[in-house]
Amino acid sequence: MQEDPLNLEALIRPVVEGLGCTLWGIEYRPQKNSALLRVFIDSEDGVSMDDCSRVSHQISGVMDVEDPIPVAYTLEVSSPGLERVLFYPEQYQQYIGQRVKVRLKWPVQDQRNYVGLIKGITEDHLELDHDGVTVEIPFEAIHRTRLKV
Repeated sequence: MQEDPLNLEALIRPVVEGLGCTLWGIEYRPQKNSALLRVFIDSEDGVSMDDCSRVSHQISGVMDVEDPIPVAYTLEVSSPGLERVLFYPEQYQQYIGQRVKVRLKWPVQDQRNYVGLIKGITEDHLELDHDGVTVEIPFEAIHRTRLKV
């Protein structure tokens, strides 16, 4: 699962929710002289381009005032899409029985990539059915999990 060293979620979540959307997740990718900040939003009614534009404009204002990113950055706001990345344990819970691709930060049972069905979650593990075998993957080992439609 991705870490949030700049505490961006605390700045962004109230903005997104204040505009009637749900914060699905944040990706922050720093580079030497720049960064990329991706914000994924969702809504029961779906996400329109207008929603993305409104959220982007409001987040930009907050980021200009708070200035948490020490370099120039690009802000992208979008829907998580069908093959969405899962960011939080409650999202995994929502997709039990669904097929996912899991990429790990370090090997678990000598593998760094898994494709399988989410069987369940515990407080600190994802239980994945990988080729008929249950694999317990610590959330801290997960780099990225994406739904496979």
